[in-house]
Parts: sequence; structure tokens; C-alpha cells
Amino acid sequence: MKKRMSLISMLLIGTLMTAALTGCGKDASETNNRESINQVSLLQGLTFGDYNGSLSAKEVKALGDTGIGTFDGLNGELVMLDGVIYRAAGDGSVEAVPDTETIPFCDVTFFDNDKSQTLTDVQDIDALKGALDQKVNEFGSNRFYMVRIDGTFKEMNVRSELAQTKPYEPLAKVLETDQTFFDYTDIKGTVVGLYCPAYMDRLNAVGWHFHFVSDDRKYGGHMLNLKFDSTEAKWDYTDGFSMVLPENEMFNDFDLTVDQSDDIKRVETGDGE
Repeated sequence: MKKRMSLISMLLIGTLMTAALTGCGKDASETNNRESINQVSLLQGLTFGDYNGSLSAKEVKALGDTGIGTFDGLNGELVMLDGVIYRAAGDGSVEAVPDTETIPFCDVTFFDNDKSQTLTDVQDIDALKGALDQKVNEFGSNRFYMVRIDGTFKEMNVRSELAQTKPYEPLAKVLETDQTFFDYTDIKGTVVGLYCPAYMDRLNAVGWHFHFVSDDRKYGGHMLNLKFDSTEAKWDYTDGFSMVLPENEMFNDFDLTVDQSDDIKRVETGDGE
């Protein structure tokens, strides 16, 4: 706990120092480093089964206003949008979580619309990734990107998980029995997507990871598939990366040299078999 709090303290101290230099009227999103993906723990720690919340929602809000992740005990999918952290729970419901909620894993940033891209006739998630990857190749494949896609989706397929109790099982094992699936049609909402470059393969899932929340904030989850006619993707280029590691015995005892690529692929696709 001491090490984690010292890292958070340094981030907050940096924010306060910047505020002193740039004027007291600026809010955190203006004074903080907007050009960084801020990650809590490793996805590989989560896949091993470390679902112990290490940062509060309030602390995460100091690190960004847009992002994805999960909650203590693997209690649903996290979607952060416009500074609000939502839980897409295993029963299909969505709620804004209190600041005291704790988070074991997430990636967040302060979102800036650096570029926009028109997307048309997207029939599935592979088509979406293909269209986005064309821009990744154009913008630079060794950067981080957060993408926001607002629109009406002809089809939206998401999943979440049921909350877990200790002793925690590895994530791929949990998804064999405790993931839930939801299919929606003609639904308005927002897809939040994170792109991680290839060199992140020991810290996160390489490529794209998407979460969804509906405009009425009633439905959402980890996005598995979608279909839409036309909408716009807003891109945030992000050249910085920072990570806060959890301070608990479970995480510290993991052998993170183990190749978890197969389990991560199963987690991303929702294939629990």
C-alpha cells in the first residue's frame, strides 16, 4: 500500500504544481498530463486472478476521464465516459459507481479529439478493427490510441461477468461459467476503444479492446461484436504511458514470465470453452 500511495501522491503533487504555474482556475483535466495512458496493474495480473481493488474510483478520476477496466471482485465491466465511471454488471444493468468503489485494473486518459474518421457499412468487429487499423498504420503503430465512437448500432453484442469471491480463480476459468452475454438491436450509445502497440504484450492485450455503454446508461459491457451503417470515430493520440502496480501478496507471487497469450485471446473474444 505504501508504494502505491507514493506513486499516486506523486501524480497528484505534479497536478498541484502544474496548477500553481498555470492558474488556480484550471480543473484537473486541464492541469494533468493529458498525453498519457494511465494503467492500473497488468492485464496479465488480472488474468491470473488478481481481482483485488487497489485504487479508488476517485483516484482513477484524477488520472483520466475516459477509459475501460473492471472492478474489485471482477464485479462487472468498467466504462469511463466524460469523467463518470460506470459499471456494466453481470445481470446486464448499468450504474455510476461511487468514488469509494475500488478498481484492480483499468486504462484511462483525458480524452482529446485529435482526429476524426468516418466509418461506414461496418458489419462486424473485424471490419471495425480493419478500418481502425488502417488509421493506426497511417498515424503510427507504436503509439497508444483511445477511440470514442458515438452512434446508433444496428447490432451490439456485449458480455460481462458475475462478481467473484475469494479464493479467486484465473479469469479464463471464471469465464467458462460466470460470464453473461447480452444482444441489443438499434441501440444508441458509445464505444470506448483502447489500442495498445505490439511491445505491450507483457503488460496488456495488444491491439484493440472495446467497451460499450448506451446513451440512456442502462446497457453496456465488454464489446464482442457490432454492426452499424455510418458513424464517426474520434481519435486521441497518446504518446505517454504510466502504470501503478498493486501492492498485495497475490500479485507479488505471480510468475509473470508465463505466456498467457492464449488465455488473453479467450478473454478478449468471450470464448470460455
